[in-house]
Amino acid sequence: MSGPIRLDDTWALDRLDAKQIDRGITEAALQLQLLIDRKGAGSEYTGWLNLPVDTPDSVVDRIEHVAAVLREQSDTVVVCGIGGSYLGARAGLEFLAGVPSRLQTDSLPDILFAGNSLSSWQLRKLLHRLEGRRFSIVVISKSGTTLETAVAFHILRTELIRRFGTGEARARIVAITDSEYGTLRSLARDEGLVTFDLPRDVGGRYSVLTPVGLLPFAIASLDIRSMLQGAAEQRTTSLGSPVATNDTVHYAVARRLLNTSGKNIELLACFEPCLHFVGEWWKQLFGESEGKGGKGIFPASAEFTTDLHSLGQFVQEGTPTLFETVLDVPAPVDVPFVCDSDSSDGLAYLNGRSLSAMNHDARIGTLLAHHDGGVPVLQLTVPDVSERSFGAAVYFFEVACAIGGYMLGINPFDQPGVEAYKRNMFALLAKPGTEVEAADIHSRLAKHN
Repeated sequence: MSGPIRLDDTWALDRLDAKQIDRGITEAALQLQLLIDRKGAGSEYTGWLNLPVDTPDSVVDRIEHVAAVLREQSDTVVVCGIGGSYLGARAGLEFLAGVPSRLQTDSLPDILFAGNSLSSWQLRKLLHRLEGRRFSIVVISKSGTTLETAVAFHILRTELIRRFGTGEARARIVAITDSEYGTLRSLARDEGLVTFDLPRDVGGRYSVLTPVGLLPFAIASLDIRSMLQGAAEQRTTSLGSPVATNDTVHYAVARRLLNTSGKNIELLACFEPCLHFVGEWWKQLFGESEGKGGKGIFPASAEFTTDLHSLGQFVQEGTPTLFETVLDVPAPVDVPFVCDSDSSDGLAYLNGRSLSAMNHDARIGTLLAHHDGGVPVLQLTVPDVSERSFGAAVYFFEVACAIGGYMLGINPFDQPGVEAYKRNMFALLAKPGTEVEAADIHSRLAKHN
């Protein structure tokens, strides 16, 4: 099974005026064309639009070759990055871990993650896990100065050198960074490290289909060519379909109309745990893209049925400020349920059903309950658990996010607010050049003591 991502918005837009919907679609069509023509705000960062069709075979060949070398020399590969430099890769690896062909493979290296926090506890546990392991590092940073990633990479590289010596350590590091500038590029040049370039016209949260995501996927023996193919197919659908039948446009419109009707939280809900990190990547994509100028929808995520036992009550009867987007995908494998007719646990009525069938009915029952409780529900269907479908989902959300940002009247490709905490953090850490800021911060903090 394969094909584009499909939207069912009938459980969300049934209470909205048809004229509103028509006006929304007309507006979204204009913004889609602005995106395609690269005439909107931040158009210098829309290189991701053509990645599925413009990525040279030579780059894919080289990614696959480097991945094979890393698999051969390593039983563990640590991907060191934060935000868009790791969330997309982790989303794909978690989503595709259940592909039947991978379930039957036991010779692949473990892929672990670092550089996404400043937790000493987390890094200590990672170093303990790496003891006795033949590990390698993939470090991802455009500038090389992102603190969380830079600190973790420094510690891990020091451990590599201690364990294997300077020469072999160099052969166990791959850097994905800017093609010319930055501290990581300088280090890679000085040390002769294997490198891949981060496209300058692609921002971090839109970089899943660059080496940022493709190299970790290839290390895991996933079919990155199929992934690009799925994204290319979705590109044709998202950019070329008439707006009347374009589900990407309709998703952007539904989100916008629900937001203007008072819904300022979108809960991305899934019924398969393998989608957990898809939700984490989705939150960064929409949060950083839309959350500026006092605008945007707050992106949240939940795993059902698990979270129905904690968040379900609020979703059903709490403050009416959210709508749901249910992300549905068929399970790649199924488990039958067999039960004796006289079983004392009262489950005989389920005999002959499968867990997938039970999960399906749980999803439909939840959709009905939440809709009846006044919660608008959008449904997005991913055709299957495959590389092609993952590539399609990435592209679908990227286009919908860009259209939605333009409909809000903001630049969906920058993130000016992210820099505020960094300025404060570096000042508190006494980074050279931040003395004035540090003095001001310490003066402010003294007033609270």
